[in-house]
Amino acid sequence: MNVVVGLMLASGLLLVLSWWFLPPVGRRGESRVPGRDLLVAAGLPHAPGWSVLAGCLGSFAAAFLAMLVLSGVATIALAFGLMAATLPVAILRGRARRRLREHAELWPDAVDNLASAVRAGLSVPEALVQLGERGPEGLREQFRAFERDYQASGRFEESLQRLKDRLADPTGDRVVEALRLAREVGGGDLGRMLRSLSAFLRADQRTRAELEARQSWTVNAARLAVAAPWVVLLAMSLQRDVVARYSSGTGAVVLGVGAGVCLVAYRTMMWLGRLPTERRVLA
Repeated sequence: MNVVVGLMLASGLLLVLSWWFLPPVGRRGESRVPGRDLLVAAGLPHAPGWSVLAGCLGSFAAAFLAMLVLSGVATIALAFGLMAATLPVAILRGRARRRLREHAELWPDAVDNLASAVRAGLSVPEALVQLGERGPEGLREQFRAFERDYQASGRFEESLQRLKDRLADPTGDRVVEALRLAREVGGGDLGRMLRSLSAFLRADQRTRAELEARQSWTVNAARLAVAAPWVVLLAMSLQRDVVARYSSGTGAVVLGVGAGVCLVAYRTMMWLGRLPTERRVLA
């Protein structure tokens, strides 16, 4: 019976997540799929969008069955299964944040390199191509891909759009759009604008690094406070006679209320300690 309940819950979770991660039928290429955007932001542009959904379902099933065997209580297994289902998304978001931080450290040098190339008389495509060889190491692959696209098609606009999609970076969006505008209408002040942008990026990076160091205390405290009761429950699950009371209706309500309180408290602490994040308004 517990296995049947678990399969039904997994089916319901599949239906809910499929709406979020899979594109609508008949609108291919017209809508942006959140799961796909997350993979691109995490630096996995070639991974299929359904892999996020598959990871969530696999984590849910593995945690649910493991806790069902360990504790023998379906409600406890369900709670840990739902928490495990969020792990792939949390890992991808963490990877996307780390990628943005790494790019934020590299963009000032890349913009300086672009400004020097423009000042030396190179065209905009040539300035971008040379970043594949002389630019920051962490950004070279994207600009090498731009060089391959541009050499294969000779279409600057399309190659530039693919570059922006691969970067998936708000700063990259600004740089790409500035270069696109300079290419279309001309701009003698492009080099000056790029140097000003580089100085702004360095100042923003220093300020954000200080704020993130202070924010880490709030984030770590929130995670520790939320994880503590579930670690205790996991330890209690080793004694089936102790956790058997959670198989009743009252126990399920207590477990559900506790999970809801943990979720609300965690989201509240994260909201209070949040830092403003730049959005891709030009994507």
